[in-house]
Amino acid sequence: MISTLKKEALGFLFLLLTLAFIAAMVCSRSFFDWAFERHQNQWSWYLRPLFLLPYAYFAYQRRFSGMMASVLALFTSMFWFPVPDQVSAQALEFLAFEQDYLQSEWGLGKTLLMLTVPIAFWALGLAFWRRSLLMGGVVMAVVALAKITWSIINAQEAGTSIVVPALTGLAVSAGLLLIVYRVKKAKDRRGV
Repeated sequence: MISTLKKEALGFLFLLLTLAFIAAMVCSRSFFDWAFERHQNQWSWYLRPLFLLPYAYFAYQRRFSGMMASVLALFTSMFWFPVPDQVSAQALEFLAFEQDYLQSEWGLGKTLLMLTVPIAFWALGLAFWRRSLLMGGVVMAVVALAKITWSIINAQEAGTSIVVPALTGLAVSAGLLLIVYRVKKAKDRRGV
């Protein structure tokens, strides 16, 4: 019982750290600029979607602390890499668009749109918590395609810069889910 409470407390600590990161991004322009400067490194663009995999794994294992650690890692990974020496003009234009979008006026529409982020995490967590690999895969695909669609609609040509990282993350995730599904099915057939 105590061990379970400690694990849950650790999960809430990771959740609070994620919220503190978001608050720092909102309240500190210098931190916001510092993080986005490092986010120019496209390694972070490829890494971020992959954090949905440990999130899904921990949801499948019903370990809230692991889920929240994965969310914290996903959010903070935007600044894990150094500022790159070279950045494509398209990537710089897209990041400038995202920065302007996040710092511009927040109305009801933008607030509702941003609520899709925690809703997507909830849906993904719920799918894997219920051990539905199919629904989890569908949620992952919807999230990736929604990010691509939103980016292209709103940032036009610059928005296409996220297509390859998003689809790469989706392909890796789908491939791993397929492997897990086949292993699980083989175990079920053997009665293990």
